[in-house]
Amino acid sequence: MTVAEPHRIKSVEPLHMPTAAEREEAISRAGYNTFLLRSEEVYIDLLTDSGTSAMSDSQWSALMTGDEAYAGSSSFYRLEEAVRAVYGFQHVVPTHQGRGAEHILSQIAIKPGQYVPGNMYFTTTRAHQELAGGIFEDVIVDEAHDPQSRHPFKGDVDLGKLERLIDRVGAQNIAYVNVAVTVNMAGGQPVSMANLRATHYLCRRHGILLWCDATRCVENAYFIKEREQGYAGRTVASILHEMMAYFDGCTMSGKKDCLVNIGGFLALNDESLLRRARELVVLFEGMPTYGGLAGRDMAAMAQGIHEMVDDAYIAHRVHQVRYLGERLIAAGVPIVEPIGGHAVFVDAARFLPHLPRERFPAQALAAALYLDSGVRAMERGTVSAGRDPNTGRDRIPRLELVRLTIPRRVYTDRHLDVVAESVVGLYRHGESVRGLRMTYEPPTLRFFTARFEPAPEERHLRLCDGK
Repeated sequence: MTVAEPHRIKSVEPLHMPTAAEREEAISRAGYNTFLLRSEEVYIDLLTDSGTSAMSDSQWSALMTGDEAYAGSSSFYRLEEAVRAVYGFQHVVPTHQGRGAEHILSQIAIKPGQYVPGNMYFTTTRAHQELAGGIFEDVIVDEAHDPQSRHPFKGDVDLGKLERLIDRVGAQNIAYVNVAVTVNMAGGQPVSMANLRATHYLCRRHGILLWCDATRCVENAYFIKEREQGYAGRTVASILHEMMAYFDGCTMSGKKDCLVNIGGFLALNDESLLRRARELVVLFEGMPTYGGLAGRDMAAMAQGIHEMVDDAYIAHRVHQVRYLGERLIAAGVPIVEPIGGHAVFVDAARFLPHLPRERFPAQALAAALYLDSGVRAMERGTVSAGRDPNTGRDRIPRLELVRLTIPRRVYTDRHLDVVAESVVGLYRHGESVRGLRMTYEPPTLRFFTARFEPAPEERHLRLCDGK
């Protein structure tokens, strides 16, 4: 059965398709890094689903009711009520976006030298953990590193790996366990309720805090409804509430599930942690009742929190991502399976087998896709993984991916047809995509601002020989 958009369109934004010559000039000026393209140079923008959602009429109305008081804003209390009702946590500390919450959590919860196990790393999360002196340890199930595995819950924590780490370093040397729902770097893969429950009990037995990266928790709840026995008849809202009950708190980027363009928060129950978080939010973000956000942004986020758990909305959201993924699978394009909730992840290592990892195949493929069709995607592979701080060498993750990220309530399936046709065309002539070398590398989170050029032996060739 076709799953149609559960909304009507009442405002449109014109799109412009730059010419082939304009695209070639733009990607060269951007150092073959799609993050450095200007938005007006992009036709269909699948760089990220962060802050790119289309807000509802109710959210636009909420903007006009925002209370811009410096302290004690009524918009904060509206946000607090929404977090309590939907997530179940008693306290909320607003931040300018998710990485603000990650920074504060890392500072209050990590002592230098402590381990922070998690179900695969995320770039900004690990950066903040390491800046606080923490040591990331991957405890995700092995299936998560296999793009061809169809395990329904590839985000699950491997309880054996976690228990062995606890035995090796001692519970006192673990700051907290961080579980992302869903797991972005694994391809938007969910965690099962059974695994959350088991991880909760394991952490309780050892006296270890269990923290959630809840950025795409609604998509995770939907996959539980679809895939886990006993949940088919439950609402997404009730599943999400149960998920959050297994955690001591969460960091949240409101720019994803909460359907807003800016904002995030920490949510938690422990009052001693709350006091320490509020002390730091004053230093780094703003007053505890605005945390770097305007009142209107908190009001829009509060409304978005209620909208995000609408079953019709999230069903269409997941099915639209699936629509693109199934088109690519039908054409033989290698992608991460099962298809995730926020993006289709193209397996660049299998897509471009002629390129070694030191030629950054995912980065090269993202640039080639833009050159071909004006579609902007992003690299999730060796560039994103960064360098090992101890050896100075590139981390080489098992997954070398290009993420085609679908903004919420923005594009139609016809836009995704354009994307699919471009990806399929490139796949049929994959040998024409040339490798890259890095010409500028920032010290942290290099994928945002690094610059590249065609590899020296190929400098006389265009990045993509073809149309």
